[in-house]
Amino acid sequence: MCRWAAYLGESVFLEDILTAPCHSLIAQSHCAQEAKSPTNGDGFGLAWYGDRPEPGLYRDILPAWSDPNLKSLCRQIKSGLFLAHVRASTGGATSRMNCHPFISDRWSFMHNGQIGGFEKIRRTLENSLSDAVFDQREGTTDSELFFLLMIDEGLATDPQGAVARATSRMLDASRRVGLEPVLKLTAAFSDGQALHAVRYATDAHAPTLYTSVFRKGGGRCIVSEPFDREGGDWQAIPPSSFVTITSDGMAIRPFAPASARLALAV
Repeated sequence: MCRWAAYLGESVFLEDILTAPCHSLIAQSHCAQEAKSPTNGDGFGLAWYGDRPEPGLYRDILPAWSDPNLKSLCRQIKSGLFLAHVRASTGGATSRMNCHPFISDRWSFMHNGQIGGFEKIRRTLENSLSDAVFDQREGTTDSELFFLLMIDEGLATDPQGAVARATSRMLDASRRVGLEPVLKLTAAFSDGQALHAVRYATDAHAPTLYTSVFRKGGGRCIVSEPFDREGGDWQAIPPSSFVTITSDGMAIRPFAPASARLALAV
């Protein structure tokens, strides 16, 4: 499983969250404490927002702990909204195009989790994309495909609904090939204004997700696991939750795929 961290608030140096803390994302790349695998060495990436509407993007296939360019960038770049990810592959080659975050226009997206039986449903899901969205496909991961499904389902105007409908497409595709759907999903994504996150699983073991106020920048972090257990007041996000963080505060709402909501209503 991967590890990631995101922040929205007043501009801070990226190193304040990603490299400097005792259990920073860099530390988690080789010693995660709340993942099945402690090592997340299959590449890394950053997406950050500044004066332009679209995010800057830096990704590479080196382990995050061994790339001096990453540490230098984090020391120099200040941003009020950024996403960072260290990868432990559950499928797909170790390549730059398979490293998170993924971007499309002003949107950025990163994911931790797994889609069971992905190779059996990948072609069906790719074929279901509109031509314009399919043309954005660069890598081979389930994560990027999930992001494209979100775009296809109206991400620009309805972020939570787009995630719910994309999740339903994944689960329905599994059922159609005779698989019991297995999905573990924690993801963060942004349009440069708001920061959204989701925590969901088809079983009782959704990947971990936490949030905390980051006092140094007057903003809020949302992370796979805490980077400072001594100084932070970390709040665990409940399973089946959708989180939206803006400059006005944070909202946590129930989350379920569209098909699951329909089943519950019967």
